[in-house]
Amino acid sequence: MGRMLLNISYNDPEIRRKIEAAVGKPFSLQKRWKLGGIGSPKLFMTSCSIDIHNLMVLDHNLNQCNIELRPQGIIVRFRSLLETYGLVIPYYKLKIYKGKAEEYSLYMDHYFIKVLADKKGIHQYFKKVADEKIANTPSSFEDL
Repeated sequence: MGRMLLNISYNDPEIRRKIEAAVGKPFSLQKRWKLGGIGSPKLFMTSCSIDIHNLMVLDHNLNQCNIELRPQGIIVRFRSLLETYGLVIPYYKLKIYKGKAEEYSLYMDHYFIKVLADKKGIHQYFKKVADEKIANTPSSFEDL
């Protein structure tokens, strides 16, 4: 699979292929309606793993991200300087923890991002992510 923290600022066919292989193509408009939208509200990052932190400290903007649902996983997007980065997480590698009442943690391998859940819509969005993970993760190795 290789590195899944990618610079997605440019329309690079190789990067798009890598993302689609990991988490699937973007949902159709019809499926987006059915899911009630696939993007998260704006999320404020409270902490993150060193690779992501090293990108975030390059500028002095608020550390924010958003999440896009894909058929087999999620993409956590954030900006640093003028570039957009995506952490591509297949559902089978995604771990979600609800920490303090106002915080969610997303883990994949050695990457993690913690976000503030200070608005009602954020809790609903993470429930949708958890439901999609359950529905789209094989229950056993035979299903892979």
